[in-house]
Amino acid sequence: MMTLPIDRNRGLRTGTVLLALLLLYLPFLKTLVIEWGINDDYSHGYFIPFLSLYFIYRIRDKLKDITIKPCNAGLLVVLAGLGQLIVGKIGSEFFLQRTSFIIVLFGLVLFFLGWQYLKNLFLPLAYLLFMIPLPAIIWNKIAFPMQLFSSYLTEQVVSGFGIPIYREGNVIHLAQTTLEVVAACSGLRSLVTMFALSGALALLSTLPPWKRIILFFSAAPIAIFANIVRLTATALMATRIGADAAQGFLHEFSGMAVFILGMGFLVTVNWFLGKTER
Repeated sequence: MMTLPIDRNRGLRTGTVLLALLLLYLPFLKTLVIEWGINDDYSHGYFIPFLSLYFIYRIRDKLKDITIKPCNAGLLVVLAGLGQLIVGKIGSEFFLQRTSFIIVLFGLVLFFLGWQYLKNLFLPLAYLLFMIPLPAIIWNKIAFPMQLFSSYLTEQVVSGFGIPIYREGNVIHLAQTTLEVVAACSGLRSLVTMFALSGALALLSTLPPWKRIILFFSAAPIAIFANIVRLTATALMATRIGADAAQGFLHEFSGMAVFILGMGFLVTVNWFLGKTER
């Protein structure tokens, strides 16, 4: 008879803290949602929170069997996250502001529920990182080398088809037209999306941990390969059909087709790892 009021009090305290957290971070989350709508590199951000909730829902029975053991160390994690929020706000750094939300969530789980809960909820909550855009300075430093790398590989593949091609940095010269591998075609967008997909597959998979790690990191070569396929196809279309083929509908369609191709490769890797396990 005495446990019911305690549970009610605990639920009330938890609900109050979560409401206060939501009110505190609401302005920062609003700007995040707006950025998903205008930043094509992170248009997948809309799905990430729902996937994170689903991952938690899938292990609900396992969580029920864990004894709640609140840990005061969680309060230090919460304070660290709030400190990061203040620093990010002072420096107008969105990435710090937004990632502090995840750190605070870690701290609240530890403070209210304990280490065992945090251990089981760590990956589903960490998955939320895929919804937060990288700082522009970091994104650009990664994108340009990838532009050069993608341009180089495309040059090698296209020349292998016997088509005259000449490359200057990230600019590819063909007989009939000139193509520039811009940041959007560097493959970084595909890389981020593929990692989000491979992370979801790894969390849903029943494979051993080391195979889940292989599945997760397979996103890198798959994204690079799929992007080279797209760039090569664009160059071939521009050569055979004309310069207009490298733009407009066909260009956008090739992006969707390559995304489907990459997703198919991820599913294949997951199937292969599962088959070897059996």
